[in-house]
Amino acid sequence: MNAVNAADEDATGAGSGLHRAGQAVRRLGRVYSPREERHLGRHLGAVAAFGAYTAAWGAAVAVRKAKLPERPDPQGLLLTATAVFRLSRLLSKGSVTSPLRAPFTRYESATGPAEVAESPRGDGIRATVGELATCPFCLSVWLTTTFTGAQLLWPRATRTVTGGLTALAAADTMQLAYDYLLQKNSE
Repeated sequence: MNAVNAADEDATGAGSGLHRAGQAVRRLGRVYSPREERHLGRHLGAVAAFGAYTAAWGAAVAVRKAKLPERPDPQGLLLTATAVFRLSRLLSKGSVTSPLRAPFTRYESATGPAEVAESPRGDGIRATVGELATCPFCLSVWLTTTFTGAQLLWPRATRTVTGGLTALAAADTMQLAYDYLLQKNSE
């Protein structure tokens, strides 16, 4: 057997291994949810991508030899949680950020002040990105990882960003409360 045939055989073996793995995930999906397609393979891909993303942050922190805090700072947790909440809503539901989601989603309707409902479109990676891009809960996991890693590498800059996003969340709350009070007064 020459080197070319060996390489072809290796590629075929790897391809058939991936094919078998894909079939196993599809079978598992049918057993897991017999009445509704749940796209376990796409979700598994998203979990693997998130694992790689988290590992990259971990590697960056390790290379920089950033010192881990003994315990979380309560004020920092509150700022980060508020920032993650606000940014995940802005990225996943904001009408102004819809051009970022448009390659992966389809507009459904306006749902509230400056927010829209969208559904994922396409198949495969496009649909998976569409699911992630329209889910504030899903984005929160990625954003929390981002802010946590950034806090370890660039604490001052990260506090500035989380502080700004927290101020935005507070301002949005005041806008909604003001609109609510105006509506109540006109009734």
